[in-house]
Amino acid sequence: MAVFTSVSKAELSAWLSDYSLGDLQNLQGIASGIENTNYFVTTANGRFVLTLFEKLTASELPFYLNLMAHLARHGIPCPAPVANRHNSFLGELKSKPACIVSRLSGASTTTPSNAQCAAMGAMLGQMHVAGQSFAHNMPNARGAAWRAATAPLVTPYLDAAQAELLAGEVALHASRDLTSLPQGVIHADLFRDNVLLEGERVGGLIDFYFACSDALLYDVAITVNDWCLNHQTKELDMDLAQAFLRAYHAVRPLQANEAEAWPLMLRLAALRFWLSRLFDMYLPRDGEMVNPHDPSHFERVLRNHIAAAAAVWL
Repeated sequence: MAVFTSVSKAELSAWLSDYSLGDLQNLQGIASGIENTNYFVTTANGRFVLTLFEKLTASELPFYLNLMAHLARHGIPCPAPVANRHNSFLGELKSKPACIVSRLSGASTTTPSNAQCAAMGAMLGQMHVAGQSFAHNMPNARGAAWRAATAPLVTPYLDAAQAELLAGEVALHASRDLTSLPQGVIHADLFRDNVLLEGERVGGLIDFYFACSDALLYDVAITVNDWCLNHQTKELDMDLAQAFLRAYHAVRPLQANEAEAWPLMLRLAALRFWLSRLFDMYLPRDGEMVNPHDPSHFERVLRNHIAAAAAVWL
């Protein structure tokens, strides 16, 4: 989402000639995130988001673009990819794979209410149900193999207690088999800044480029870890978590084995983002506008989950 690749108005105007979107009126870089280059684009025909992919390849991208198109057709408010005159969602700009999608209305929140958490829980359940009919699969690129490969790279930057925690959690989750849990397409990054709200209604889910096939409960844990957190203590807020989980359960009933897996799933979700933030902090990629997140946030979330292992909300 940061601007790693500069695109001028002239370059974009030439690229847009392959689309039926009207003349370019405005181009604005988006200076948040760490994975792709994103711009807000306004044309004579409306508002869009342009993405240039810095890591994902042209062969990987049809999964994400087709997923968004599938979910949009099934009533999930997510960006709808725009096809070019070759009837393809994917193009190339500045020698990078690129696409343009509809821009959704609404705004993110930093302090979700109980009602907003409930709306998000219900929407995540609806997304998981809609994804069951999506025929394609994508292995989780941030799964066990990635954790095992990435942990040694960041360990030299940690103190002894952090290194011990990281090694222990990576080993713990490497031994777990999640395939018995309900599986499907997950977003895997539904933080508050990737959800647009209009009051208490979810107006849009964005940034699907970590989406993959995995345990649905993992997606629930990732989302709860951000939406239902007391951001001072880094502990889960019981009221927010229950509002979220009850609303989710009403749409896609959770199974007994998911309730059993829940405490460790919260830890796994926290570990994933602690590890990726450590990597982004200490081994960054060059970029024009990069704002790496503080790794200590999810380290504390993880430690709190370990300390509160007996607290189960499912």
